[in-house]
Amino acid sequence: MPEAIILGSGTSNGVPSLGITYPPEFLANPKNHRTRSSLLLLGPTGNLLVDCAPELRLQVTGLGITDIESVVVTHAHADHIMGMDDLRSICMRTGKAMPVYTLAEHAAQIRQVFPYAFKDYPPGIVVPRFDLLEIPKRFEIGGMEILSFIVEHGTTRVIGLRVNNFAYITDVSRIPEEVEPLLEGLDYLVLDAVRYRPHPNHFNMVQALEAAARIGAKRTILTHLSDDYDHDVVDAGLPEGVTLAYDGMRLLI
Repeated sequence: MPEAIILGSGTSNGVPSLGITYPPEFLANPKNHRTRSSLLLLGPTGNLLVDCAPELRLQVTGLGITDIESVVVTHAHADHIMGMDDLRSICMRTGKAMPVYTLAEHAAQIRQVFPYAFKDYPPGIVVPRFDLLEIPKRFEIGGMEILSFIVEHGTTRVIGLRVNNFAYITDVSRIPEEVEPLLEGLDYLVLDAVRYRPHPNHFNMVQALEAAARIGAKRTILTHLSDDYDHDVVDAGLPEGVTLAYDGMRLLI
């Protein structure tokens, strides 16, 4: 059975954030230490990485996982792509470019950020190699049937994914009406809920709970979390069937 691992559950600054002083009791809970948002899907025959957080190397090696078959980049904001250089060692081992599925506009930004990954070099110089591919609506990776769809993150288009009874929607301010039928019958919905205050480009807690109630997954897991959320305190007060994500959370899907 495929498994989803939430590698990172934090917002773009990570938690704890640089330059902020936190109460000792907040820092004492490992679930309040959040790397940038990303996901790993472990399939029967291969693994799919969703986004490349700046902490990618630490996220994946900390789990003892060595294989990544392909990558989906949901969008090209810094907290979702700046770990892509860490894929270099896998490219070195396989001798192949890493397939990276995304939208055309995000592929263009990846080329701008990592121009060296697409240049030729003399022997002995090793760089990551990315095979940038337009993401199809339906495709198979690692023995998993994957459905992709588009949500809105302010003015940015972001890729959402569904695998079996599991859906992943990070960085979202609006789920188009035509997408919601694709989210029926879920056991798990992982959904952006960046903070309590309204945000122009993300669901806040109220908006995330409204979307969760409308979609009706058996369990909604809120991610892309800022330091607004003291995990155990907030988790205890959430509606039934809703919980906060934490780094390393594993779900059988």
